[in-house]
Amino acid sequence: SARGFIRVADASLELGVSEVTIRGDLSALAREGRAVRVHGGAMPADALWRRANASPNSAGNLVLHLAGNVRQWIVSGVGGAPDVRQRDAEFAARDGAGLDRLLATLDTACADAVAVFDRLDAAALAESRTIQGRRTTVFAAIYHVVEHFSGHTGQLILMAKAAAPEGAVRFYDDTGGLARPLFLPEGVSDSPPGAP
Repeated sequence: SARGFIRVADASLELGVSEVTIRGDLSALAREGRAVRVHGGAMPADALWRRANASPNSAGNLVLHLAGNVRQWIVSGVGGAPDVRQRDAEFAARDGAGLDRLLATLDTACADAVAVFDRLDAAALAESRTIQGRRTTVFAAIYHVVEHFSGHTGQLILMAKAAAPEGAVRFYDDTGGLARPLFLPEGVSDSPPGAP
């Protein structure tokens, strides 16, 4: 399409083949590095590193940046691992890893952070650390990473919505005013067990 995104259902109708065939073809293109699979369709692989102009970051830059931030603040700053982050390189990259490798990098950083969390007790939250040259507490470091992740996730969602056809990126089904989450598997709730 003109926006660099194609929906599975639209391609199926346009080409006169089944959605299963389209999904298989898109998966093959993704394996070859020629497309990035997203919910409901695909976009060109180079869209991951595309910038609107010289100023904003690409989605690839933001994923690198999030992984670096989690590593520096939690794995190194709180957990004590060596800090090897090169923050400027996260933003300077103009191309690089494909989506699978980028997400694996972020998943590993988050898994390493969870391992740090597993070693903390309540008293550790008040302990002092120096991260990025400033004094902070373990609690404040964790809060910083959560807030930071949230802000950049919003940017990534905006990029996805800008690249996709209208309505293709949705998180809730608002039928009947209920805002039913589309991001939870069928039958799964985000309510604590036993909640009304």
